[in-house]
Amino acid sequence: MREDDSAIRHSEIADPATGGPARTALRGPATGPAPAPSPTTPPRSAAHPPPSVPGTVPVGSATARRPAAPTAPAARTGVVFAVLGVVLFSLTFPATSWALEGFGPWTSTALRGVLAGLVAGAVLAVRRVPAPARRHRVGLALAASGVVIGFPLLTTLALQTSTTSHAAVVVGLLPLTTALYSSVRTGSRPAPLFWVAALAGAAVVVAFALYQSGGAPGIGDLYLCGALLICAAGYAEGGRLARELPALEVIGWALVGCLPVAAVGAALALAYEPVTLTAHSVPGLVWSAVCSQFVGLLFWYRAMGLAGVARTSQVQLAQPLLTLVWAVLLLGERLSPAAPAAALAVLVCIVVVQRSRA
Repeated sequence: MREDDSAIRHSEIADPATGGPARTALRGPATGPAPAPSPTTPPRSAAHPPPSVPGTVPVGSATARRPAAPTAPAARTGVVFAVLGVVLFSLTFPATSWALEGFGPWTSTALRGVLAGLVAGAVLAVRRVPAPARRHRVGLALAASGVVIGFPLLTTLALQTSTTSHAAVVVGLLPLTTALYSSVRTGSRPAPLFWVAALAGAAVVVAFALYQSGGAPGIGDLYLCGALLICAAGYAEGGRLARELPALEVIGWALVGCLPVAAVGAALALAYEPVTLTAHSVPGLVWSAVCSQFVGLLFWYRAMGLAGVARTSQVQLAQPLLTLVWAVLLLGERLSPAAPAAALAVLVCIVVVQRSRA
């Protein structure tokens, strides 16, 4: 027998799925006919995909790649969680102003992190939540740097020279800065209307800040601008992690990871800043630590999981206006006509941004 009669020879035949050549191995004589396909197992092509099992989704289909839309009961529950989170967030600045009556800015921020970290650590321990995977730790560190360290510290420093109503209007731009950061982070290209609304909202806030400060930005405005940028990064990274981890693990491990830094900062701050325990300073510190820093973010991430990011973010549009109400009721501040007008203008810009991204 000749060598080429018994060898396994590769030949090119048409691939029924792509129409191009495919390498196949044919056993037997090189001149022998190719085996005919069995009548019971006809070749499949793009026009005749393999049958699917009832109740399943093909792996390569668009439906398999698209997350399921939230059901109506889950969406309603998510909106309830979002409302609770926004109410807690809206009281953050008044609570911080109360805390500053008895604590210095560095002491207030550090003790806030210590209390929130201890509460989060206790909850994680009771629920026996395992430590986060290595691939999640960088994202947790970025989220913590924004929402646990940067934003609380910079806004606390700002409230030493800015009123709560002023800070509420400026920080009302946070959904826009978060959307901008997310667009840069993901490489997406929003519609032109997105950029027009974002720039308009930023122009309103800048004009308001300059009007309130007499034509030149104050040191508090610079702190608030820094808080906007760093908190936008923290929100975006935390929201990305919330698609892989439960809300408790995202905010819980972020707080626990910052606990050593907060403890060292509290020890140093207490040695240099005087402390006066008053009827306002203690409740203000506890509220900002437990309700704003831990429970509020827990509700917020839970709402995103149930109702979706778009619907949840719509609820946050009321936060600056709620903070203005608390500033009048709890702190006795007198609002200038420019404050609610600017807050409403920013709200309109954010609505346009949200619709342009939908």
